[in-house]
Amino acid sequence: MSSVTAVPIEPTSRRVLTMLWLGLAVIVAAAVALAWFGTSAAVAQTGTNDQFLAWNARQAGVQTTASGLQYKVLKAGEGGRPTDADVALIKYKGTLRDGTVFDQNDRAPLPVAQVVPGFSEGLKLMQKGGKYRLWIPPALGYGDRDTGGAIPPNSVLVFDVDLLEFIPMQVLQQMQMQQMMRGQQGGAPGMPGGR
Repeated sequence: MSSVTAVPIEPTSRRVLTMLWLGLAVIVAAAVALAWFGTSAAVAQTGTNDQFLAWNARQAGVQTTASGLQYKVLKAGEGGRPTDADVALIKYKGTLRDGTVFDQNDRAPLPVAQVVPGFSEGLKLMQKGGKYRLWIPPALGYGDRDTGGAIPPNSVLVFDVDLLEFIPMQVLQQMQMQQMMRGQQGGAPGMPGGR
């Protein structure tokens, strides 16, 4: 018969065991965090408008107003802000939550008071030269109305907006009146009826 010689194994120190347990705890916490954030983003993108807006409100740089409009300053502007009495000259791109583009324009003059409430509120936050991203909840957009176009009822509207310029509506109306009067006085120089 052969005999087995026992080789004593030194016990593992408490410090090493503590480090192993801490390392395991960190790995488990990281896995839970990855699962949570990955799942919350997926749920937000495919979930209800409320789920999406709740998730979006927690994203870096996103601010939410008392009305529920969400916005992010992509580039700060300078100077004053437009009011309901102004016409804003903007560049914009409007999309749905899934990225479908429903409207865009490089130079659109829009009366601030005559657009959907969320868009108007967003414009009044901006300064000339600024660029914002707006997330407009249905209640501040078209609600449950069927627009007859590319915007389904109860849609969250996402806009990237550059505020190029704004002027008072009254000034714009005076400029248009002057142009009309010039047109009635014989047209432009070099044109038939012109000077």
